Amino acid sequence: PYDGDPRWNIEKFAFFSKAVLSILPVIDFRPELIHCHDWQTGLIPVYLDNFRFLGEYYRGIKSVMTIHNLKFQGVWDTSTVRQITGLPEYYFAPDKLEAYRDANLLKGGIVYADKVTTVSQTYAQEIKTPFFGEGLDGLMSARSNDLCGIVNGLDYDEYCPFKDTRIAKRFTADTFRKNKVSNKLSLQEELGLDKDPKVMMLGIVSRLTDQKGFDLIDYVMDELCQDAVQIVVLGNRGRQNMRICPPFCMEILRIKYRPIIFYSEDMSHKIHASADAFLMPSLFEPCGLSQLMSLRYGTLPIVRETGGLKDTVEPYNEFEKTGTGFSFSNYNAHEMLGTIRYAEHIYYDKKRDWNKIVERAMEQDFSWKNSAKQYETLYKELIGE
Repeated sequence: PYDGDPRWNIEKFAFFSKAVLSILPVIDFRPELIHCHDWQTGLIPVYLDNFRFLGEYYRGIKSVMTIHNLKFQGVWDTSTVRQITGLPEYYFAPDKLEAYRDANLLKGGIVYADKVTTVSQTYAQEIKTPFFGEGLDGLMSARSNDLCGIVNGLDYDEYCPFKDTRIAKRFTADTFRKNKVSNKLSLQEELGLDKDPKVMMLGIVSRLTDQKGFDLIDYVMDELCQDAVQIVVLGNRGRQNMRICPPFCMEILRIKYRPIIFYSEDMSHKIHASADAFLMPSLFEPCGLSQLMSLRYGTLPIVRETGGLKDTVEPYNEFEKTGTGFSFSNYNAHEMLGTIRYAEHIYYDKKRDWNKIVERAMEQDFSWKNSAKQYETLYKELIGE
């Protein structure tokens, strides 16, 4: 719904943000706090500051600004945004909405919100550096005392291996050894792969963008396909990704690697339930949900240590017998390949250890219950309870 003219989107969400505040006295509802998400609601804390001049009603309402991905900021030329928003010139200064001579709606929200959150603790630290900061690293450092990271939760009713009606065979942490393989055999048959319960299946469910590490995958795919693995890729290419991932546009890929170039919720559930390992080598990942789904279904994540991936996947330590998946640090294709092959070694040569990792993965709790408690604490701190 957000494709198309950026100016239209900015006009639409500027109207929405103003309407959110304007409706409050009409419906006789004065909240203690408004929680805003991403640039689309970045103007709400700004309007809150502006509306306080209209009287007592808006004074004292607190705001929280959550950044889900700092890359998307709602940027347009200053004169147009001034005209659209109706805000006075005072707000379009370098210490407020202006950023590099343009108006930046997310920046406005970050400047004027009482608290700023993002969707993992590691990402909250990363965005204070130039590489991850998307031009706002200085502002994030300036607001570091009011910045925190809270990992997104997963809907444990929607993603539940022992209730899921989309998969071939339901299973629990106690029954996965016997039942999980039925899902693999069913998916192999559906996709025309060799039916082999013992072969390691590597799953990928992702938008096909540079953020998700597909340049690394492309670089070592031929080497990886020489291993005893099956690779299943489900991804939405989209018009904007045709240039970024050209290998996934070629018919030869369909013959060699079994990609599925569309998005299907049913197929996503099947891959998470069927695969043995799940590859997610992101360049950056504010939180990530796919690794949480994988943990829930006992499909061990292989991830790069960034953002929410670092916070939610504990790398396997074969000496201490700990960990819930596998990880690598540098954004390097062969470091990724080495980690995949280490996972293959554990899968084929230390099956008992592999099953213990699966047990630990399925015992993790990344439901909204834990995340909601952290937000509740933040809210109470902010409104003085």
